Amino acid sequence: MQELKSYVHYLRVEKGLSRNTLDNYQRDLNSYMQFIENSGIMSLKDVAESDIAAYLKKLKRRGLQPATISRALSSIRGFHKYVYEEERGKSNPVELFEGPKTNRKLPETLSVEEVSQLIESIPVDSKGLWIRNRAMLECLYATGMRVTELITLSRQQLLIKEGLVRIRGKGSKERIVPIGRMAISWVQRYLTEVRPGLAKRKLGHDILFLNRRGSPMTRMSVWNIIQDAARQTGIEKRIYPHIMRHSCATHLLEAGADLRAVQELLGHSDISTTQIYTHVDRTYLKQIHTQYHPRP
Repeated sequence: MQELKSYVHYLRVEKGLSRNTLDNYQRDLNSYMQFIENSGIMSLKDVAESDIAAYLKKLKRRGLQPATISRALSSIRGFHKYVYEEERGKSNPVELFEGPKTNRKLPETLSVEEVSQLIESIPVDSKGLWIRNRAMLECLYATGMRVTELITLSRQQLLIKEGLVRIRGKGSKERIVPIGRMAISWVQRYLTEVRPGLAKRKLGHDILFLNRRGSPMTRMSVWNIIQDAARQTGIEKRIYPHIMRHSCATHLLEAGADLRAVQELLGHSDISTTQIYTHVDRTYLKQIHTQYHPRP
């Protein structure tokens, strides 16, 4: 099914999941989709909460451990959330589904210094594409936008004089967020020095960031740009596009930003999604306390 293929690609390229984790997701969802098809359901739009409950009962009858069933539900929950937000589903059947409680994994982040090191390590090329790449990474970190939001950004969505950008997020929801002086300066340099040459073939219409053929960038191309920069840094953490969003939110909260302001910046419909970053913040504070307090 195309939705599943698209979701796995999203997890690999934008979320940066490891091969082993992807394999687990793929196994869980292949089994789930087989059950859905065998139940005579032809479209994900027709899946109901009762169908998911029936599938979990089947797993329990097979004697699977609670942890395995919880992982399967987590895979199903993420998949349906993706399908719903990408507007392929009319509703999310897992939204109100009460399953086993699981510990939520804290998002991976880079330090402020590591973000600077990554951005400044973008390999320079003779065609000036490094300027585009620098502008893209500056935008990701400055605004906390998702990769999909970045690569679909049009020039009209930039409000340079106001220092703002109009972002169209999941479910076509729109939010206006600050972009910051550093990101603006690199975007302006890209618009002046690089984009006119890329736009000659007029394949990208009004999309802001174009590839060397003049077409819109893809998730994979952003992944490759970040990987090329990461190889230059020597940072041992796993680095992927979404880590810029995690880092943006965490650094704002560490600096004292209001939680609801960060929620608005990221485009989260539920503040509980944003609250995960407060746990990261507390972890950071604990590290600082241990490092600097005379009686840790």
